[in-house]
Amino acid sequence: MKIGMTLPGMEPGLDRKRIMEWCRRIESGPFASLAFGERMAFYNPELISMLGACAVLTERVRLSTTIIVMPLHNPVLLAKQLATLDVLCEGRLSVGLGIGGREEDHLAVSADPARVRNAALAEDVAVMRRVWRGEKVVAGLQHPVEPKPVQPGGPELLAGAMGPRAVRLAASWADGLTGFSWGADPDEVAPIFEMARKTWAEEGRDAPKLKTAFWVAVGDGARDQLAGHLGRYLSWLSLAEREESQKNAGFAGSAAELRELLRRIEDLGAEEVNLVSTRGDPDEVDRLADAVG
Repeated sequence: MKIGMTLPGMEPGLDRKRIMEWCRRIESGPFASLAFGERMAFYNPELISMLGACAVLTERVRLSTTIIVMPLHNPVLLAKQLATLDVLCEGRLSVGLGIGGREEDHLAVSADPARVRNAALAEDVAVMRRVWRGEKVVAGLQHPVEPKPVQPGGPELLAGAMGPRAVRLAASWADGLTGFSWGADPDEVAPIFEMARKTWAEEGRDAPKLKTAFWVAVGDGARDQLAGHLGRYLSWLSLAEREESQKNAGFAGSAAELRELLRRIEDLGAEEVNLVSTRGDPDEVDRLADAVG
């Protein structure tokens, strides 16, 4: 099983120097991928611009979007942006897609509520794949929308699907799942993985790629570190809900306990786990690299 590392985009203070240092340390560490997620009404950098920088700051690790909130984007423009990223990173791009769960993000860009549906996501994916095949997807175009992605047919597309209906719909278009375990618990992960295997088989497709992620803090003060991060990030929840989440969400423990958790998730058939940092200090990369071994 591979281990990915998520940039601390949801922590304040992610400036040029810190981005460069995080990329350098992830690239030189044991990590297989560098991941970044999307929020709109928050202080994180914009995802496509960020990964463009990461593409030229790295040579080895795959770049993963975890996840792009599709209703915030025009599918033709996004197809062009992702193809450009694939060129910049020479085919190291993996794309996670979902519909998002933060209403304020949709409101911030006046997203069409009718597109905040998994069925609409599948339609947008079909448009993007047509763009990557070189089709003229809009009447009146003299030329197709390019560049062409380095990866034939475009980068792999993984669904950020969590519930049964979303997983069933994802089986029609996605190469697999890129999920998230709120409690860093294999018992949360197992039924989603099993559902995906079942639905992909029913669609007559090859077994899906299966990835998950969770918040992580290791060592002395780990729970306080995690609680501080969640207190900032989970701003859409009530104070009581945030305080409850701070007690149980994510992983906070020793390096040995983290390795045991990763072994249990590997036994479920996970291809990759993304560790979601809860601290912006670049030393966190080395700390987690040492923890996973």
